[in-house]
Amino acid sequence: MLGKTAGGLYWMFRFLERSENTARLIEAGFRIALTRSRDSDSEWKSVVTTAGVRAGYDAKYDTYTAQHVVDYLLRDTSNPSSVMCAIENARTNARMVRTALTTEVWEAVNENWMAMKAALKKPIPETDLPALLGEIRRHSALVRGALHGTMLRNDAYDFAQIGTALERADNTARIIDVKYYTLLPSASFIGSAMDNVQWETILRSVSAHRSFRWLNANEMTSSGIAEFVILDSRFPRSLYFASRTIRANLGYLEKDYGATMPCHALIDQQVTKMRQHTIASIFEGGLHQFIGDFLRSNNAIGAQIQLDYRFDG
Repeated sequence: MLGKTAGGLYWMFRFLERSENTARLIEAGFRIALTRSRDSDSEWKSVVTTAGVRAGYDAKYDTYTAQHVVDYLLRDTSNPSSVMCAIENARTNARMVRTALTTEVWEAVNENWMAMKAALKKPIPETDLPALLGEIRRHSALVRGALHGTMLRNDAYDFAQIGTALERADNTARIIDVKYYTLLPSASFIGSAMDNVQWETILRSVSAHRSFRWLNANEMTSSGIAEFVILDSRFPRSLYFASRTIRANLGYLEKDYGATMPCHALIDQQVTKMRQHTIASIFEGGLHQFIGDFLRSNNAIGAQIQLDYRFDG
């Protein structure tokens, strides 16, 4: 496969995952802001920070209101990570790799773009926000379903899966990290009822609330939630699950191409390192330090994949 085609598939699915992650993040912020009417601005500030677009937002707005944050994250084309920009970029990449996609995948991507372009044409009233966020997630799921149901399990599928997993791991890690350094008012709240509420917000941000409840009944503890979203091998948005997905699909590429690349060693190191950890050892060494190391490792793997498979041509 040509490097540009591989890169197009990889970025197409990174952008699709980014649009869905942003919608989930807004929904979590919306939920918690409703329960914290006296301090909803701080919750919306944390949403912007988690999305990694605070500098751009601060350059445009002086306050963190629901209207401004939602508009900036959903519709604003000056924000390259907005849902509209992500979906536009996903479609652009899909057009570039059109011959590598099945008709069903292409149609799902195109329908997603058309639906969102119409839905995001005007500012979103707060009463319509939950339904719109549901539509964003639904269209993303339709593309993913078309991918899994119609694409050959070849290198095109592998690059799509790798892009999705890298973006998903980055998003989950940032949500965990920002929670401890932005959402909590002070270190004195760690382990308190408010701390547990914030950890529950993390579960909702990564669509893990129901799954966690199934496995843990009524035991909602910070260590249990952290272990679930970081180390659980069954939850598809955990850091460990995403890392294993990347390694598996890079392994298929290694077998198909008959070549071992530097990125294979990097992902092996990441998975091995995570296997050596327990949630107790992560907290003992510092959650922020662990997540920072993970983000740097994940970013390095993404950059090395682009170099190894010559995405620039």
